[in-house]
Amino acid sequence: MAKTALRIVAVLGLFTVAACETSDIGRAGLGAGGGYLADRALGGDGMVGAAVGAAAGTVCDDVTPQYCN
Repeated sequence: MAKTALRIVAVLGLFTVAACETSDIGRAGLGAGGGYLADRALGGDGMVGAAVGAAAGTVCDDVTPQYCN
């Protein structure tokens, strides 16, 4: 349970990195890369983290426009 919570927190932390990009493609790329690294650091295979990070980066400006421009 704690490992899952750490993964979620790590991936959500990528919103701050993804917010620096102005296009969905750039945010998705940063989110995927960061999610992969976070998932690998927490013992996963990286694929789930990359998928979640890419999705989060893509919709960041739609869900939280005050943080992602």
